[in-house]
Amino acid sequence: MSTFHGLPAHILLNHFVVVLAPLTAILAVVCALWPAARRRLIWLVLVLALATLVLTPVTANAGGWLADQPFIGTSAALTTHEQLGGTLIYIVSALAAAVMLLAAVHFRQARGRAVKFALQSLVGVLVIAAAVATLVQTYRIGESGARAVWVGSGKRDIGRPSPPGGTFGYMIF
Repeated sequence: MSTFHGLPAHILLNHFVVVLAPLTAILAVVCALWPAARRRLIWLVLVLALATLVLTPVTANAGGWLADQPFIGTSAALTTHEQLGGTLIYIVSALAAAVMLLAAVHFRQARGRAVKFALQSLVGVLVIAAAVATLVQTYRIGESGARAVWVGSGKRDIGRPSPPGGTFGYMIF
């Protein structure tokens, strides 16, 4: 997917990832630390983790398409953003895997089976580590993307018209 109603799909899709990844990370930590919340939220967190896992590479691919457009140009800031963006799929995968483990622990406990405290603790640490990594990397990618658009590219004139043959001049191009 490259455009949606004339807008670059990356610009639209990144908003889903920017909201879903941190939301999933925060709710996963809540579920890891608070069993009562886990009973109510674990399946929602699992769905959010899987949705984020699906949307992340779609967003990155749309970003690759956008970066290849002739009106974008190149800059060190854009290169940094692309490199950081390429790592998020691995971190979101770790978060999704940790949430799956947490859901497995919950499912086992809900069926009346014992789960050793050491295993619960290990899964909790994995969830928290993956959640923190997700939060930090999402911030770093977003900040580098904003820097690439507003500072690194030198394109600060938000009133500039659209490039010939395109409708991408909505704010930043």
